[in-house]
Amino acid sequence: MIDRSVPRRVLPAPEPRGAATVQAALPVGPRTGRLLVLATVFVCAACGLVYELELLALGTYLIGDSVTQASVVLSVMVFAMGVGSLLAKRFRHRPAFGFGAIEAALALLGGLSAMALYASFAWLGESRPALVAFSFAIGVLIGAEIPLLMVLIQRIRRQDAGGAVADLFAADYVGALVGGLAFPFLLLPLFGQLTGALLTGTVNVVAGGGLVLWLFRRDLSRRSRWILIAVNATVLAVLGCATVLADDFERVARRAVYGAEVRVAVQTGVQELVLTGPPTGSPRSLDLYLDGRLGVSGYDEYRYHEALVHPAMTGPHGRVLVLGGGDGLAAREVLRYPDVDSVTVVELDPGVVSLARTDPMLSALNAGVYGDPRLGVVHQDAFGWLRQQAARDGFDVIVSDLPDPGITPSTKLYSQEFYGLAARALRPGGRLAVHAGPMAARPRSYWTVESTLRAAGLRTAPYSAGGRLSGSAAGPDRTPRILGTAPPQDWGFVLAAREQVPALRVDRDTPGLRSLSTRSLQDAARDTERTRVPGLPPSTLPHPRYS
Repeated sequence: MIDRSVPRRVLPAPEPRGAATVQAALPVGPRTGRLLVLATVFVCAACGLVYELELLALGTYLIGDSVTQASVVLSVMVFAMGVGSLLAKRFRHRPAFGFGAIEAALALLGGLSAMALYASFAWLGESRPALVAFSFAIGVLIGAEIPLLMVLIQRIRRQDAGGAVADLFAADYVGALVGGLAFPFLLLPLFGQLTGALLTGTVNVVAGGGLVLWLFRRDLSRRSRWILIAVNATVLAVLGCATVLADDFERVARRAVYGAEVRVAVQTGVQELVLTGPPTGSPRSLDLYLDGRLGVSGYDEYRYHEALVHPAMTGPHGRVLVLGGGDGLAAREVLRYPDVDSVTVVELDPGVVSLARTDPMLSALNAGVYGDPRLGVVHQDAFGWLRQQAARDGFDVIVSDLPDPGITPSTKLYSQEFYGLAARALRPGGRLAVHAGPMAARPRSYWTVESTLRAAGLRTAPYSAGGRLSGSAAGPDRTPRILGTAPPQDWGFVLAAREQVPALRVDRDTPGLRSLSTRSLQDAARDTERTRVPGLPPSTLPHPRYS
């Protein structure tokens, strides 16, 4: 008789709580295997954050406006990580091979990203498309890592998904912390941007390739194993060759940016300093670039510094404070007055002061002011220093020789709070002279500076001076300007005081004046007033107004 009853489904016996099943054939035990995977997550996360910070730093240096570049890089990269997570599904059936291939591609792209961005800027004149492209590509590869690592760690020892995700993200976040701290404190000062990125790529490919080719080698077919060996060896060879050639590449690219006569190139803890021009001859042939922006042109810097300093020196000027101006050129103009008792220069970057002291051409241009016993130097942020010093003995004259207000790190130095501190540091009858950016090219920024000074309780006298782009001013796009190619430019200034509107004039007997007179100042003030943009609100720390 045939039994026609429905057959019962036989269920497997449940595994006891905490049981572990080894699913992959490993050369080590499951515990050691998990630790190796988590260590790889740690290293890869550190490398990924270094790539991200490298793109941010280089984008800010080459393009300017760190807020915009940070927003572009971070938003594009986070979006791309989501795309990468979805694309990782295609490799879930071959997680070891997929992870090995992704890490090799990530190491190659991340390692070469800084060099590619610099090359794009040097020879094509535009690096924003390359910045967006690398941010997206690197984000896709970083986003594909965690899903594949999740599969790999589960092949070592099964555990609930929540526990596996917690372990992976803990290692990922700690690695990101280490990478974030290593970039500014280790990689950037010791190796620079190009070599630092290349070394990070080397560490990345060794960690990712080593994990797959050793720990999960039995999960790979013979063909897949040889493909990954060849790919990783090729990536290591490319990164190694690029590291060897990085210095030569940087010199060639720097010449493409700054011209053939690059004489000094120094990466300080704050910025890159580049001096161009012949080693001997007239100091007027010298150009000093700060992070790619023309800071000083020996050809006509005197027009800028005379217009900045001398209108503020009409009146008591025994104690003078120069904010910025580490090149010594503003101090040179101040020290033309024999009755100046002391000059304090507050310069954030010691490298600028060192260059101004030791370079023969720059020292000749500033008339050797750092040998004058009346001059003292403080290496500190101007905002922080004023907060500490404002309640002490004040100054008769304060000269604000700072970078353009459109450069994001300088925005706080053009804020109402900053000018309030400067006003407190003035003695009765004291004057404040402010470089306010390129007046003709960016009138809204210029008049925002003037509005901000008035909001800080100061009375103002706006004026300008003409010449080539030099001094501390920068072009509206803040890109390098090669000597002989920079267009004519108006430098915008504001003279301010607490008691009454300062009179725009210069002492006719001041020794060494070449381009400035009371009449030229007053004519410039009338021309400047015609460009006024009314109704602009002041710039504050919580609400910066400069673009």
